[in-house]
Amino acid sequence: MSSSHPETLGALRKSPYAAPSLARRSVKDEVRANLLARLAKGGPIFAGVVGYDETVVPQIVNALLSRHNFILLGLRGQAKSRILRSLATLLDEVIPVVAGSEINDNPFAPISKFAKMRIAEMGDDTPIAWLDRDSRYVEKLATPDVTIADVIGDVDPIRAARGGHALADELTIHYGMLPRANRGIFALNELPDLAGKIQVGLFNIMQEGDVQIKGYPIRLPLDVLICFTANPEDYTARGKIITPLKDRIGSEVMTHYPESVELGMAITKQEAWANRGGLPVRVPDFISEVIERIAFEARMDKRIDKRSGVSQRMPISVLENAISNAERRSLLTGECDVVPRISDIYSALPAITGKIELEYEGELVGGHAIAHELIRRAADATMEERAGSLNMDDMVMWFDQGNALQVDGDVSSGAMVEGFQRIPGLLDVVYDSGLGESGDASVVAAASELVLEALVARKKISRSDAGQYGRAQPPERRRPNQDLFGGGMMA
Repeated sequence: MSSSHPETLGALRKSPYAAPSLARRSVKDEVRANLLARLAKGGPIFAGVVGYDETVVPQIVNALLSRHNFILLGLRGQAKSRILRSLATLLDEVIPVVAGSEINDNPFAPISKFAKMRIAEMGDDTPIAWLDRDSRYVEKLATPDVTIADVIGDVDPIRAARGGHALADELTIHYGMLPRANRGIFALNELPDLAGKIQVGLFNIMQEGDVQIKGYPIRLPLDVLICFTANPEDYTARGKIITPLKDRIGSEVMTHYPESVELGMAITKQEAWANRGGLPVRVPDFISEVIERIAFEARMDKRIDKRSGVSQRMPISVLENAISNAERRSLLTGECDVVPRISDIYSALPAITGKIELEYEGELVGGHAIAHELIRRAADATMEERAGSLNMDDMVMWFDQGNALQVDGDVSSGAMVEGFQRIPGLLDVVYDSGLGESGDASVVAAASELVLEALVARKKISRSDAGQYGRAQPPERRRPNQDLFGGGMMA
């Protein structure tokens, strides 16, 4: 506690904190005032949140200015938790509380029996503690096994016995997380997973300011900003949320994934651990684009569950894994920098398969095969965007003549470029498209792999799981008596 802050109630009453505009100000008014000040300054509302300036942020701002409790509806990996945690920056740096209070009682308007008794007994000598803004943010993940005791509180028989109190006495209550968030922000993630009786308790707190604990009615006029998160499908499903609670949530704000590849790349660049303090890391723009497009392709793939979504954490993890594989190769080959290639993205398959949930059709194909397809389609889209008009017939013809090229992910960039020089026109496409420059072997090797991968996606050439590029393989045809599962049709 800073010595500049009053330490007793008497000193607090003589300080600026006793002004009517501050003494009994609610947390929603506090957030509103600080938000208005931030808007007037023109600074970012939520630091580190990219792509929501025109969509999500204005809706949240309106909810806060309206003093609403609100809910963020969105799929996983859409920055919902980050936004909620950023709300703490809209609180005052410190606020006074009655020292020893479990629910952060306001010295000028106490609500707990403990605080009222202490002020009555000690008067102006009542000790004051100071609570920082981070301690005023309380977050809870809702699960079916969460109880009333966890969220609201329970009677503590041991406390009752030691203090000689009746069980109905408020002093016997062990408060849950919501009362402990009094004069702060309470965030509840995955609201639909909360049992109905807990939702009723929340409704009573939000609407009436009271709740029953073990059958005893306790009046708790809590001062708290409550915010929730939920999956849209679960939230709208009948029976998941009790109607009175849903009706008391002032605003519903829909989050979303990045609306453009460029925004996604900016988020991934911001979040991924790239600069590791060892060898310098250079990630070519086209590699970043391929990685980001993997997520975009996955979100459009019908074989991947749309209800679960494809988290923005996927491209972040893929980029980190690709850099790690390139880092390992640089140490093995003695190269002086770390430059990821397409083959490094293939090495990051676990970061893809672990973050997609498949529909029935996808299960038939398998996550590994779908991940390969996503990489190829992403490479093709990137190549089309950057060099779609360039002629690649000479390369295709070279492979059609029976030639092949084995790409080893652990070979140095210089050796890779020497191998790519065998393919007619490949390096010309790399240079003419601006993907790479002569003399920068690391980027040229990565760009050459991109060109070949795009040809694989277009079925002009083939690529084995071992990394060998060769002539295009004819599509497999099912025999007339063979069903989708590979077995014969029943007679």
